[in-house]
Amino acid sequence: MRTASMRWTVGLAMVLVTANCGLGDIRVAPAFGDHMVLQRGMAVPIWGTAAAGQKVTVTFAGQTKTATADKDGTWTLRLDPLKASAEGRPLVVTSSSDNRQSTINDILVGEVWVGSGQSNMAGGTGGYARRDEVLAGMVKAAPYPKLRLYKRGWKEATAANINGFSALLFSFGQPLQKALGVPVGLIVGAVGGTPSGRWLSPQMLAADAACQAALKKAGIGSLDDQKARYAEALAKWQQAVKAAKAAGKRPPRRPRGPIRVGDLYAAHIAPVVPYGIRGVLWDQGESGTAVRAIDQFTMMGALIKGWRTAWGQGEFPFLYVQKPSGGGCAWDTRDPVTRMANPFSDQPARPNRAADGMYRHHHVRIARHPKTAMVTASDLGSGVHPVNKSGYGKRACRVALGFVYGRTVEIYGPVYASHKVQGSTVRVSFTHVGKGLAFRHGQKLQGFEIAGDDGAYHWADAKIDGQTVVLTSDKVARPVNARYGWSTRSRTWANLFNKDGLPALTFRTDK
Repeated sequence: MRTASMRWTVGLAMVLVTANCGLGDIRVAPAFGDHMVLQRGMAVPIWGTAAAGQKVTVTFAGQTKTATADKDGTWTLRLDPLKASAEGRPLVVTSSSDNRQSTINDILVGEVWVGSGQSNMAGGTGGYARRDEVLAGMVKAAPYPKLRLYKRGWKEATAANINGFSALLFSFGQPLQKALGVPVGLIVGAVGGTPSGRWLSPQMLAADAACQAALKKAGIGSLDDQKARYAEALAKWQQAVKAAKAAGKRPPRRPRGPIRVGDLYAAHIAPVVPYGIRGVLWDQGESGTAVRAIDQFTMMGALIKGWRTAWGQGEFPFLYVQKPSGGGCAWDTRDPVTRMANPFSDQPARPNRAADGMYRHHHVRIARHPKTAMVTASDLGSGVHPVNKSGYGKRACRVALGFVYGRTVEIYGPVYASHKVQGSTVRVSFTHVGKGLAFRHGQKLQGFEIAGDDGAYHWADAKIDGQTVVLTSDKVARPVNARYGWSTRSRTWANLFNKDGLPALTFRTDK
């Protein structure tokens, strides 16, 4: 019986050339097919399988490249860097044994992005379009000749194909293609309800020093250690079950298995590695890491580094959607992007607890990993599965244009840079002030807290002074630290923005 992983791989495989039985079959990898998009501006890998020693020739866009299958029957070649092209051209694969040819048709050259994560990436456009009128309008405007979709094979961006594709990734790719004016290919591999620990290989986890240090500190040990302990526990359990049955007693519960690491990477990402890509858009976090002692910041560092190593094309951009989804007010709810934001509210009477903002804070910190940027989502609408997929995708497109493609567009709201204690005040400086700091809604700036040496936080009176915010409190004579937007989910009372319309990010100055 085939496993889900085997069905994924076998179902995608496309036989291009069938040579004589003595020479074996020549196949290209599942990532290639009619209507695909190849990444511009880099040496593009083409790979597959053949009989050991068999030569394979690939011809595309005036280039001819040859490879020989190794002893394991795999072959790889690279096309020279290509310029963007919306002309659908063929790629021809030729068997050196008998000159038989097969053709992959309608290939474009442009930008290729991978979308991965859990349900908010996996969710289909057809379902979300029923509640997102902007997304419905985008589908209605199809087809998009310069947009191509990969999910169990490459497809053109017709309305029917879009409806069965990731709502978030389509909402990202369609405005990106329009802005760039070149073809865009979107590859999705996502599964609902899944933790980040299943999206990197065991080798990637083992190679990451921060992850291994966390496991060692918690006394958990390596994956091999955990498997060995589980095998021992399972053997003892089996003996206990036999003894219980013999005594007519209720058998004990089966021991919990070792953590699962890498199964989803193997099934959904490995088959497209090392397809030439520009970057990754990631939406996951609600399910955490599923690895005790390793937090999301640390695990994502290992995942990002591991994926980049596997692809072998350097530190490609890695964009990720902020968690938790929504929870904040927006600069302008008349904007189609932020029209579903939570309404503004007054500040709670009591300050927040120490643990309230940790989940949000950990997600903001992921952007500290090299060539990584966060898609701010606090002003886009709340829920485990936010309805506003068109807004989330458009915001991700904005980040890509500014962070990856060098467009002059602000990608963040105010981001904490530093602070100075000046007597009874704390002055906080920011980056990404854009056109200037501003507060929106209500009569005053809200959302800041300060604390003294005792660590007890109190709401602060906050005033904008140029590119800084000055904080005071009659309950804190000698402040030491400050924080902003420190909450579990809702932070609708935090109303600092830049004049570009983007909300300030949660921060804290204490460690």
